[in-house]
Amino acid sequence: MAIADDAVVRKAKDGIFAFLEGQFRGGLIDEGLYEQARRNVVPNLRNWLTDPHIIRLSPRLGEGLRTAVEADRWAELIEAFVDEIKFGTAGIRGKAAMSDEELQILSRDGMDAPILKGPNTLNNIVLLLKSTGVAKYAVDHGLRAIVIGYDSRVAGQDFARLVSRVFLAAGMKVYLFDEACPYPEMTFAIPTLGADMGILISASHNDRRYNGYKLSAGTGSQFPPGERAVIYNDYIRRTTPAHIALVDYNEAGVDPDHPDDPGRDGNRLVFLGGAAPLSGFDYLDRPLVDIHRMYQDQIRGFISDPAMTKSWAPTVGIGYCAFHGAGRKAVPRLLKDFSFTRVNRITRHQLNELNGLFPAFQDHPEQQPDPGDPMAAEIAVNAYREQYGAEDLEGLDLMIGTDPDADRAGLVIKVPREFRAYHENRSHILLSADDAWSLLLWYRLSRDTGDSRAFRPRPEESFVVLSHITTDALVRLARKYGLGVIKTWVGFGLIANAVERVWSGDDLSDPRFRDIIYQTVDMDGKPRSYNVGCLEQSNGFSILGGPPATAEAMGTNGHVRDKDGVFAAILLAEVAAYAASIGTTIYDLIDEKIYLDPDIGCFVTDVVPVPQWGEFAGLEGLTRKIVCLRRCADLGERVREGESISLDGLPVLSSETFVAGKYADAHQWPGFPDEGIRFYFDEERLNYMTVRPSGTSQCFRFHMQLQVENPTRHRLAQQKYEARLRARRMIAAMRERIM
Repeated sequence: MAIADDAVVRKAKDGIFAFLEGQFRGGLIDEGLYEQARRNVVPNLRNWLTDPHIIRLSPRLGEGLRTAVEADRWAELIEAFVDEIKFGTAGIRGKAAMSDEELQILSRDGMDAPILKGPNTLNNIVLLLKSTGVAKYAVDHGLRAIVIGYDSRVAGQDFARLVSRVFLAAGMKVYLFDEACPYPEMTFAIPTLGADMGILISASHNDRRYNGYKLSAGTGSQFPPGERAVIYNDYIRRTTPAHIALVDYNEAGVDPDHPDDPGRDGNRLVFLGGAAPLSGFDYLDRPLVDIHRMYQDQIRGFISDPAMTKSWAPTVGIGYCAFHGAGRKAVPRLLKDFSFTRVNRITRHQLNELNGLFPAFQDHPEQQPDPGDPMAAEIAVNAYREQYGAEDLEGLDLMIGTDPDADRAGLVIKVPREFRAYHENRSHILLSADDAWSLLLWYRLSRDTGDSRAFRPRPEESFVVLSHITTDALVRLARKYGLGVIKTWVGFGLIANAVERVWSGDDLSDPRFRDIIYQTVDMDGKPRSYNVGCLEQSNGFSILGGPPATAEAMGTNGHVRDKDGVFAAILLAEVAAYAASIGTTIYDLIDEKIYLDPDIGCFVTDVVPVPQWGEFAGLEGLTRKIVCLRRCADLGERVREGESISLDGLPVLSSETFVAGKYADAHQWPGFPDEGIRFYFDEERLNYMTVRPSGTSQCFRFHMQLQVENPTRHRLAQQKYEARLRARRMIAAMRERIM
């Protein structure tokens, strides 16, 4: 090792150990994390500075590390080297830059920019290591083709090309998108093209400092837990920098057995995009497949009432916000295809441009471009007003937003004037995903399909799947129409896996599925096989249909096996056309068909993240998260032991702690409540609060559900308002107890 690097490591060791000692003695980090950091950080830093394979693959990495050590960035160095980035349920995700300044450098200099990075951040070396492990798994299991895409994140295209070089070097066929694409279009492409797996370079709705990739199986869904464990434990964990093999991207992709074959089968690199090549893009003389048209045609078959939609779509005023993401072309293209002609794209603050720096969020760098976040929705509404004027905004029926990889859809709706006093005098408000999916499911269950190609199964064959924190209004709605219900733990991969278990005829009460299933309702004794909705509170939606023709195909009469914000946006727009056709609004339609229906009832839900954006920083943040959750778990235990506790005057009658067995090691807590701690306020267990942590970041959320008793038409707006206020007071009271 060079003298300079010896000195760097010595300085790092002295500074890091002194910093850790101060944090530990000050009570800011617990003993387990303190010992882990002392054990891991310096050896990991030394390895990354001196490993010849890392130096070869990332020549400027050492420059970034030395600069960080010289600047005494001990907290950030600890965060970057304390562990390796976690391989979670959907892949990997982490900070690609520790600060906005470094993100700018990454944007300017590319993926080998001299910034602070290590095994616990998202960077070129981590992507190469994880991808090499995945590629080895693929080859050993006979997988031959992969679809690779990327969204608008900084260096996304460069990262996608880097990952593609790993799989090309492994001898696999690569389908690569020619520009940023929606995650659901990537998952659609996998079974459609007969590929075996897929990767999208994305950090979904995280703030701009993050990146990662989502890993999908040949079905287009996430790998099931058992297979994912094999990929991680038997392949990724055993991969070292010495195992990384790359081919030259510009020369890769021709099958050596068919070097002169111009067809797709003779090319191991095939591009995905539209009908025509993009101007200025080098396709390397490889084929281009029009996947956009295939995806659009598939979605068209799900419109419930094409004649009504075609007639009334032109009357609906729609604003669209891409939040700097990959939905910017896909959503407007589909809206136009379905006759929605009054569509205004929000281009103010570059919201319709692919820009991983997320310029619309400059005032709050940690804010997430999440269409389900009320503050993000406010940015979109204000930008629309600035661009088109207050009068045009007043004529807007709804605004659709999608996140950077377009797998989530948010809906902002117009508030009738008589109810605006109950919404801080706002003309437009963000509709919760709970309400949006309830309305969408009602519409699809209640409408006569007419001349639609949309398949409609019999109720006794049908079921829905939702996460356990999603509104119980959906349970009652499904039961009203004779459908079964499955509640899973949180994550669309688990939702899709539950559907696959039904298709396979599995007994969902089998203890083997405890890491997937939370609860089933009316699933026994019926030939349930057709999924008519997968719905999650975090703005995810899809329809998986019936058992597929082959194991790797999409379900019969079903859509992609992961959430799809583009798909949801079009279906919600159809509901808006229906509301226009009967002379009402989406706001009034929810009141009438959901809240005032005695078979369903009025459920008011709320979600409050802590912190509001981003996460608590470093080991101190992880310690804070664990301390808060232990206090919460202790409170739940005291309730179970009979202690009298109330929130905003409402007594807590019972409590549950949900442990599905994830992320225990990362938190050094064998009983880590990965699915939350729930407090019930009534015997029917319809009024409750769930405190649920993130498994892979240092934050948690308060989820509230309150049922409004005896809702009436003339008092409903006030009743909903009072319930929302009470939910916030109860969350505030719980925060005081545990923080």
